[in-house]
Amino acid sequence: MRFTGRIWRVGDNIDTDVIIAGRYLNTINPAELAVHVFEDLDPAFPARLQPGDVIVAGRNFGCGSSREHAPLALKAAGVACVVADSFARIFYRNAINIGLAIVEAPGAAAIFGEMDEAEIDLAGGRIRNLSTGNTLDVAPYPDFIQQIVRAGGLIPYVQAKVREMGVNPRP
Repeated sequence: MRFTGRIWRVGDNIDTDVIIAGRYLNTINPAELAVHVFEDLDPAFPARLQPGDVIVAGRNFGCGSSREHAPLALKAAGVACVVADSFARIFYRNAINIGLAIVEAPGAAAIFGEMDEAEIDLAGGRIRNLSTGNTLDVAPYPDFIQQIVRAGGLIPYVQAKVREMGVNPRP
């Protein structure tokens, strides 16, 4: 899996309330959540975000509550991938479960500036700043995680696997 996109930088300890404010948690509609991503950090951000963009963060991205709304909102807003020095474990798991590509890459924040272009190769374990030529090697995604993300999340992945076995899963 490979992604290319524009970089949006955020800092350390970006919690789920910053990603999607608590006042929007009365819905699980991805399209409704998408228009409010990072709204409290920058009210203009949701309108500037384009499909395929990449978020680059520092340490502990996605800390705070365990809600799935945060990675769901990012994915629905068109974020192709989130790259961070580290992730809160529950956010990491929720992101994979809903099919949002994320990469733990200590030092990534140091090689990217706002609006740089990035290429992220999950299978090959390489992040490249196309604007500067800087690269960073990271742990490649295991094949089964790539399959989950490619399928759109854990539920579609399992449904496809069950169908492959000749069983029709419930919708």
